[in-house]
Amino acid sequence: MENLQLSKIKIGVIGSGTMGSGIAQIAAANKHDVALFDIDNDALMRSEKNLNNIFNRLVEKKKISEDESKQILGRINFTTDVNNLSSSRFVFEAAIEKLDVKQKLFQQVEKILDEEAILATNTSSLSVTAIASECNKPERIIGTHFFNPPPLLPLVEIVPGLLTNTSVVESIKILMNSWNKVPVIAKDTPGFIVNKVARPFYGEALRILDEGIADVPTIDWAMKEIGKFKMGPFELMDLIGNDVNYKVTETVFEQYFFDPRYKPSFTQKRLVDAKLFGRKSGRGFYDYATDAVKPKHVEDENLGIEIFFRILSMLINEAADTLMLRIASKEDIDSAMKKGVNYPKGLFEWADEIGVDKIVKRLSMLHELYGEDRYRVCPLLKNGNRKEKIL
Repeated sequence: MENLQLSKIKIGVIGSGTMGSGIAQIAAANKHDVALFDIDNDALMRSEKNLNNIFNRLVEKKKISEDESKQILGRINFTTDVNNLSSSRFVFEAAIEKLDVKQKLFQQVEKILDEEAILATNTSSLSVTAIASECNKPERIIGTHFFNPPPLLPLVEIVPGLLTNTSVVESIKILMNSWNKVPVIAKDTPGFIVNKVARPFYGEALRILDEGIADVPTIDWAMKEIGKFKMGPFELMDLIGNDVNYKVTETVFEQYFFDPRYKPSFTQKRLVDAKLFGRKSGRGFYDYATDAVKPKHVEDENLGIEIFFRILSMLINEAADTLMLRIASKEDIDSAMKKGVNYPKGLFEWADEIGVDKIVKRLSMLHELYGEDRYRVCPLLKNGNRKEKIL
């Protein structure tokens, strides 16, 4: 791959939804010819219209010229013919999150590709190894989990399957770096890095709410005012969609063999049952009607610090567990949380700054109070407690 001019490499994308269209946009902006494939012609037409609108806005804002806009869009071939993927060196799949669908797609596509072509799945919750298991050459299958919206968020989790060749990992890293992305390597485990490590941001906020310690606006205020997060957990769940966020939590909970750390919340489940998904439905934890009155938070600094420190301690514990299980490196975990979900600091950076002993003390207090395995302290933190910094 080093001997090839990167921009001459043809890119294939399967699925013309938000993620697929975003990946196609990135590739075309980096001067690749792109085949964007979807079996649904109406979906392709919507994708083309949306991309035209995006580039029109970029031209209006003088981010790119009109000529550049036309050139980029001209590199994307919107197609319902799967054979138009045949000359692609890399194919990125962004289809529905169903294992059998992805397996069938990969089986179909690998038959028309060159033997050196690489197939990448954008799955956020399925096993890359399982997706590759039905392929003739599982060694060329890899996970590339982009974050939404792909053109704006720099993080890409690179997830090798059990049989993925190391050369495939290196090739994807080279390509992602050429696209000015931030690639991090994750083991093929449920949630990879971000969706695993971030669970307490939502789960512990919901637990605090369920216990009546604080209400929704106060918890959000604490995380933004004290913790300097850009959004509070309930604002973010409403933005993501409570249906989507709940499903990810449920999936991680099930795939980690019902570990209580990932136990879903009845409160969020009831919102999903009522179809109160958040912004997209007009109501979730907050009401998004134009005449809705925004609820006020309780401005209590001590309460805010307690809320923030409890949630942060759980996040740091989860990051330590992710490192202990060798899912990713310390550096990649911190990078993933900053670049993928805009955390103000890396969790290990935060732990070293606050002091691991204080984190262990808070977690131990929670564990003693509740007697739940949910609050067990990661052994790595216990060991790190004897030193100045986490190893």
